[in-house]
Amino acid sequence: MLDFNTLAEFSRANCISICTFLVPANLVATLLTITFAVLRCPPQQVWPASGAACMFALMMVLHVYTWFMIGVVMVPTYVLLSLAITCLIGNLGAILFHTRYFHTPSFGK
Repeated sequence: MLDFNTLAEFSRANCISICTFLVPANLVATLLTITFAVLRCPPQQVWPASGAACMFALMMVLHVYTWFMIGVVMVPTYVLLSLAITCLIGNLGAILFHTRYFHTPSFGK
C-alpha cells in the first residue's frame, strides 16, 4: 500500500533534484502547448501536450504542499506554487483558445 508520509519525506529529502526537473519541465511543456495551439495543430497534438504540462504542474503543487504540511513558509515555496498555478492557467487558456478559434466543425464540403 502507498504511504503518503513516505512519499512526502521522499519529496522533501530530494527537493533540489525534484525542482531541478519540474521547473524546466513545466515551462517547456506549457510553452509547447501554447505553441501547438497558436500554430493550429490538430487536437491530437494539443491535448497530450497539455495533459503532460498539467501533470508536471500538479506534481509541483503536491511537492509544495508537502512543505506547507510541515510548516515551511518561505519565498521559494510561494514562487514554485505560483509557477505551477500559472502553468495550469496557461494550459487551460491554450486549450480554450485552440477550441474556440481554430477548431471549427465543417458541415459538408
